[in-house]
Parts: sequence; structure tokens; C-alpha cells
Amino acid sequence: MSLQGKRIIVSRAKEQAGSLSNLLREKGADVLEIPFIEIRPVQSYEALDKAIENLLSYDWLILTSVNGVSALFSRLEKQGKSEADLLHLKIAAIGPATRKSIEKHGLPVDVMPKEYVAEAVVEELRGQIKGERVLLVRAKVARDVIPTQLRELGARVHVMEAYETVVPEASRIAILEALHGDKRPWAITFTSSSTVKNFVELVGEENAQSGLFDGVKLASIGPVTSATLREVKLRVDIEAKEYTIPGLVEAMLKAH
Repeated sequence: MSLQGKRIIVSRAKEQAGSLSNLLREKGADVLEIPFIEIRPVQSYEALDKAIENLLSYDWLILTSVNGVSALFSRLEKQGKSEADLLHLKIAAIGPATRKSIEKHGLPVDVMPKEYVAEAVVEELRGQIKGERVLLVRAKVARDVIPTQLRELGARVHVMEAYETVVPEASRIAILEALHGDKRPWAITFTSSSTVKNFVELVGEENAQSGLFDGVKLASIGPVTSATLREVKLRVDIEAKEYTIPGLVEAMLKAH
């Protein structure tokens, strides 16, 4: 199977586009990187730094993205702490990329769900979280499934914002030019709900509801991202069965 010559827009943040772009290029795709997300530090790390000072008071650490892992270890280092200060914690990762990022720091991951979504994290922790103190490190704007449902199960959850995602203004012209150009994309990839919402903001709601995407496949990394596409009244032409970057590439190969 090949994607030879097919133009595919990779919408991941600049720092993270590489893995998807490289896999697509290996399959012969003509990759156009137009980030729909820009990762930025939060305005204040005061709350996260305080949580790091009090790590011994927590039983669990939950990380839901590679960005969260990077931000946490950066703040640990700034406070003169190390991986050793996390060894007493049980650690949950939302999926394989996050787990790999944690394990690079020499820490074991105790829980990773079979499906890489927030609801599955909660299910994995059911029965072992009551009365436990949980540190959840995540983006500034994120779904509240994990903290809400874990609290219902009796956990004491502290949510710490480690980074935020914003709309990259430079992508506004680039995406419209790509869609109006002579060589229109075969597909646009969406790897999170944020990429979907920011895409609509970049192209404008009117364009999103027009026929601008006729003949362009909208490819989603999984059910949460697909649900967001449908919420903004966009199609889901391709959905990964395994909610990972390789899973998304596999789904695109099968859709070809």
C-alpha cells in the first residue's frame, strides 16, 4: 500500500509534526506541514511548582500528553529535583507516545489503557483510586472527564496546567492557499480536538460549512477527535482504529 504523490496536510504543532510527516513520506506522500496548534508555556507555573514541592503528598501521577511530560520534567529540573522524586508515585499515561516519553526519563508506567482516551484511563483506575491523592498534569484547556469522574470514584484530584495551545496566526493564509491552490490536498489530518477547533478558527466558520473541502478527506486519529469534527459539522472520512500516529497512517493507507 502506498500514498504515492498524494498531498497530505499535517496539522500537528511544529515541534511534533515530525513523526507523522516522516511516516507519511515513507509511504510516498507529499507532506505539507501547516500547524493548527502552537504550544506555549502557561502564564504562571506557580501552582505546578507548588505541587512539585509537595510530591510526597501524592499517590498517583497522571499524564495525558507528551507536552505535559516535557513541561513537568522541565519544572522538576528548575526546582533542583529529579526523576527519583517521582519514584514513589504510581504513574498513568493516556497512550503509547506519552508512556514512551515518561519511560525515557527512567520511570515505569503502571497504567496505560487499551484505548487511548480519557474515559479509558478512568476505567483502568476504577477500584484502585478511592481516597488516593492524584496529580493530573495537562493542557490549560482540556476535557474534564478524568478529574470529574475520578472525584466521583472518591479520588482527591489536583489539576495542574503545564502548557497551553493557541491558534498559530501564520497558518491562516497557508491553509486557505493550500485549499484554493492548483494542487489541492488529498487529506487533512486531525490529531486532537484542539486541531479541529483551531482549524475552524483558521479557515472561518463560513468556509468550514461551504464546499471548500469537497474531494478532500478529513482524517481523524480517534473517536474523541471525530466527535469534535462532527460537532463543528465536518465529515469524518477516515478514523484510525488504533488511536496513534502509526494507526492514523494505517487508516489513510487503507482509505486510499
